[in-house]
Amino acid sequence: MAAYRPGVLVGNWKEEACLEEERLRDFIQKRERGELLIQKINRLQDNLLKKVQLSVSKDGFICFGDRVMLLSPGKEPSVQRDVEACGELTLAVNLEEVSIYSAVSLHAPCAVSAVTTVGPVGRNTFCILSVDGGSVGEPVKFGQKFGLGTTGGFSDPMLYLASDHKSFMRFAKKSYLQQVFLTDELSYLTCWQATFLDPQLRLEYEGFPVPANCKLIITHCHTNRSLAVPRNFWSRSYFGREYEVICHTYLDSHRAEEDKNYWVIVTGNPGDEGGSMLDRPEPKPGGTGKNEFREEMKNIKIPDYN
Repeated sequence: MAAYRPGVLVGNWKEEACLEEERLRDFIQKRERGELLIQKINRLQDNLLKKVQLSVSKDGFICFGDRVMLLSPGKEPSVQRDVEACGELTLAVNLEEVSIYSAVSLHAPCAVSAVTTVGPVGRNTFCILSVDGGSVGEPVKFGQKFGLGTTGGFSDPMLYLASDHKSFMRFAKKSYLQQVFLTDELSYLTCWQATFLDPQLRLEYEGFPVPANCKLIITHCHTNRSLAVPRNFWSRSYFGREYEVICHTYLDSHRAEEDKNYWVIVTGNPGDEGGSMLDRPEPKPGGTGKNEFREEMKNIKIPDYN
């Protein structure tokens, strides 16, 4: 029978007690500094999902400095299981898993995705930026370069929507097409322009102000490819299912862009209830409803600002 050695047992117990006390002190210090993982995740989520007030368009046009959402309009699903994929999606910040554990703000490069959240929050709101000397409040015109910046709901820094030619090192993870991402440097990679939806009328509308809350094409200036959501490529993120966003021009048999390239630049609701123009309540009988409003905006008469 083995000899009883109480000194060993007491020594082990004292060592374990010291380790527990050290862990407790470390836990308390991290909690006071806000460095616990749960605190980081909660802080990140509070900023990304913080409600944001969009800019209200007074004249019906998009202007430099406006805070907006970029919405991919919904379409009729071909089968029942495609209902979610065919709904309205908004362009949003998509943090990689490693960033969730370390970030207290956005860090470049950062991924983007299309999400089912259509309410304006930190992660899916963007600011229209001037890249050619345009003043804040001046209308953005068809064919004019502009930038799209976001802070993701944080105070800083601002990151800019960018894209570049596909290469062996840079491509979209699911479709292997041209990647779209966020960067911290303004350059020719962060320049975009709005294109009128109807190809036959594009020359006529070139140089006219871009109307808000209407379907249009957003084209990357450097690569001449259009921003798109194919909707058949998705992945699981911290926030659930999200769809891949790429730069690729999808053309039909008439050489016109398909609905995968359609976007709506959504502004704020001028009503007291706030939100976006998507939340605009139905008016009294005889008035113009939300759907009718969108149709009327398509045919709005655009004044000449030149």
